[in-house]
Amino acid sequence: MPLTLIKGTFQLVGASPDGDSVRFYPDDPMATAKAGLKVRLNSRGGMQLRLDAIDALETHYRAGAMWHQPVEFGSGAAAKLLTHLGFKKVERNDKGIVTSATPEQVPGHILTRFADKYGRAVAFAHAGQRPGRSVDGAQVRVDVKALKTSANYKLVAEGLAYPTFYSLLYPDLRQALADAAVAARTAGSGLWAQDVTNKGFRLKSRKQLSEELVILPKLFRRLADYLALDESGGVSLTGFAHYLDTRDDRLFTVPDGHSTEFATLVTVQRQTITLTVEPERIVFAEG
Repeated sequence: MPLTLIKGTFQLVGASPDGDSVRFYPDDPMATAKAGLKVRLNSRGGMQLRLDAIDALETHYRAGAMWHQPVEFGSGAAAKLLTHLGFKKVERNDKGIVTSATPEQVPGHILTRFADKYGRAVAFAHAGQRPGRSVDGAQVRVDVKALKTSANYKLVAEGLAYPTFYSLLYPDLRQALADAAVAARTAGSGLWAQDVTNKGFRLKSRKQLSEELVILPKLFRRLADYLALDESGGVSLTGFAHYLDTRDDRLFTVPDGHSTEFATLVTVQRQTITLTVEPERIVFAEG
């Protein structure tokens, strides 16, 4: 799988990295433009990364008010990501913004080939320099061996992030990540010990959704967006199935290749919600 190699540094101060997103500063300010990537840069040339193929629990999701998922795993994934990238100590304020980091920046590289609709580079993030002689901006082939050195893979293998695949990810890398997720779930590692996505759960309160339920972040975001429409502060799921249908989250399932929408995979029975297909079998259409 050929991806563009971009060398640079990870920097945190002033940002609020979570378990699947972090700020990266290319050594070459024109690196993304040269690669034809429509990545949005800040005034200092930094870009926001979306780590490819994974989804960590939300630490700060805006849907009317600010929402979050259980802190143990959301903050845990964020802390582990920064450790994997080489940071020794990170301090944040009460809003989750990094106020200091040791070291202040760490060398690293990313492998990417496109930006999402928000202008974030969708990437595999790696600490340090890439082994070998690949030059900055080169097209490099990423195989499963190289994938396993990424922070993305490590978080899935440790059970700290869900596999969440999109259609532009190559099948061999997707399968390796799926295998790692299944192994973590079988072992009950990390969030899988408390995950209720496929078991089903009864939604009782907004507090329960934010502080207790460990579920696929995609499903959490759709629930938060739906509940934000209810000014009463309630949690009635009477219209949730219809709401999901309006979102047009197109996908296909593997290995059967069935093309459908997220709404068809979620059952809603009164206040009980169940995702009927395991996360690693879902491949969303990149939008």
